[in-house]
Amino acid sequence: MVFPLEKPLIQVQNNMFVVKYRKIWFALSALLMAASIWAIWTYGFNLSIDFKGGTLTEVKYTQARPVQSELEAKLSSLDLGGFSIRPSGEKNYIIRTRELTQPENQTLQNNLAVGQLSELERQNTIGPVAGAELQGKALKAIAVVVMMIVLFITFAFRKVSEPVASWKYGLATIIALAHDVIIPTGIFVWLGHVRGFEIDLLFVTGLLAILGYSVHDTIVVFDRVRENLNIGNAKEDFENIVGKSVQQTFGRSINTSLTIFITLLALYIYGSAATANFALLLLVGVIVGTYSSIFVASPLLVTFAKWQKK
Repeated sequence: MVFPLEKPLIQVQNNMFVVKYRKIWFALSALLMAASIWAIWTYGFNLSIDFKGGTLTEVKYTQARPVQSELEAKLSSLDLGGFSIRPSGEKNYIIRTRELTQPENQTLQNNLAVGQLSELERQNTIGPVAGAELQGKALKAIAVVVMMIVLFITFAFRKVSEPVASWKYGLATIIALAHDVIIPTGIFVWLGHVRGFEIDLLFVTGLLAILGYSVHDTIVVFDRVRENLNIGNAKEDFENIVGKSVQQTFGRSINTSLTIFITLLALYIYGSAATANFALLLLVGVIVGTYSSIFVASPLLVTFAKWQKK
């Protein structure tokens, strides 16, 4: 558990800084979301065998591993269909192929020199039917989590009716959560295109973790808005109340995110290659989630209030 510092490292001196320039924050978010959607539409998802089925083979070489191009040339002569080879760590290679039969699997291992200068680390096979089922369950899991979060926020703020109804807190949360899912996904789709990153079950786990972290940060700000509405002057402008609430929670949000960021950065740099992409996803999610809680979700309440007056 991460405990925020008693004296924030970063504070907002002007109550209205975040709220006053909300159109700039909205424009930046819209630009990042549009770029992410474009990347998803253009490049598509580079799905791993978790979702499309196939065989994953990881081999570890006891001495210096062979040059990747040499392995690719050797495997190209086999009748294995499409395949990919990716370095892992200092002496490993990960080979992804279609689902292999036992003879094909033996041929692959023979050409990788398993048992001579290398050893088989792992080999997993997932059928296409199982992969499609996992893909459907992953999408359902994300949808259910988002729906439950929105229902919880609507219920938690049910006694707040002025000047913004409780369901609009839920609506602001939906927009912030969409922001926090689309942007990291777009970044990883682009990385999948340029560096071969794959969308696997660990990626879905990372998205769920980002959703949980982001909504926690958003609720902290919203809860302070509710408290200030209860104890503040009835004539005080709602825009000023939101600005004051952001100022009061800004340091806490940044400091908490900073401690998590440092931990994830250490995991990404010094951790296993198997969790590097997962740590990178969470790093992006922490940055995007912190931004959306402060610069998107809270100013949206002010925008909703102004629309309601009109």
